[in-house]
Amino acid sequence: MRHEVVTTVQAPAELVWRTISTVERWPEWTPTMREVTRADTGELRVGSTAEVHQPGQPVRTWTVTELEPGRSFTWTTTGPGLRLSADHSLSGDGSGVVVTLGFTVTGILAPLTGLLAGRTIRRAVETEAASLRTWCEERS
Repeated sequence: MRHEVVTTVQAPAELVWRTISTVERWPEWTPTMREVTRADTGELRVGSTAEVHQPGQPVRTWTVTELEPGRSFTWTTTGPGLRLSADHSLSGDGSGVVVTLGFTVTGILAPLTGLLAGRTIRRAVETEAASLRTWCEERS
């Protein structure tokens, strides 16, 4: 199962990147996060981990697996029969910052997860995209 949302943010790319890559501050701008605690400090890097508390979800530890500073990062977590992956990328189109948020569920339980939680996952990704856009545009 994969769900992707693309939105254009009318704000400086640096602000959008800082907002999206400072994961421990996500609860300030999106209701899909209750608490995010980084295990390390400083800039996000491959191998960085964070404990994520989301409404209605078990606490999960996410690990950054790919990173292109200022442009994109992907982090993953696992559970019994599942691998969850969330990617976040920025690009410019001349009229704003194009942000793509994607969420992928793989593993033996992915089809069942898609049936049971697909709607919740889609709503969360859409909420995060809209919240990011609003937060950044209000601060630019």
